[in-house]
Amino acid sequence: MLKNKIFPIITVMLFVGNVFAQPIVTDSTTRSTSDSTSNSTTTIKSPPPTAVAPNITSLNNDLCAVGVSGAAQTQILGIAIGGTFVDKNCERLKLSKTLYDMGMKVAAVSTLCQDERVFTAMMNAGTPWPVDGKIGNEAKVVWEANPDRQPQKIKSKD
Repeated sequence: MLKNKIFPIITVMLFVGNVFAQPIVTDSTTRSTSDSTSNSTTTIKSPPPTAVAPNITSLNNDLCAVGVSGAAQTQILGIAIGGTFVDKNCERLKLSKTLYDMGMKVAAVSTLCQDERVFTAMMNAGTPWPVDGKIGNEAKVVWEANPDRQPQKIKSKD
């Protein structure tokens, strides 16, 4: 029974609320003017260009060449250079080994003795290196008579 009374009351309330409700009307006008002046400075910070040194490699380890490269860079100019240098001692060792492998033992020893260190070591051991086809004591006599023909000493930074 309560149900029968509540429904008509809610219906009347909704109808009365809608009939007597007044709409809200707003009248408004807005005018806006804006002037602006702006000064701005933009600073872009970027890294300088980079000079890259060339990579110098040899794919064959049987070469006696050493690769060297370098680079320098400023804000304005960059330079990169590279090249190879021949290792004379490496060449001497390879030549000597090749001569020895071909059975030319005296020529192989003679090639090694172009290095002042080997020359001195052999003289100290009592086995002077070959000269003008002479070996042993005959070669020692020639070397003592002609010191200007001996290999030059290597100037070291030590």
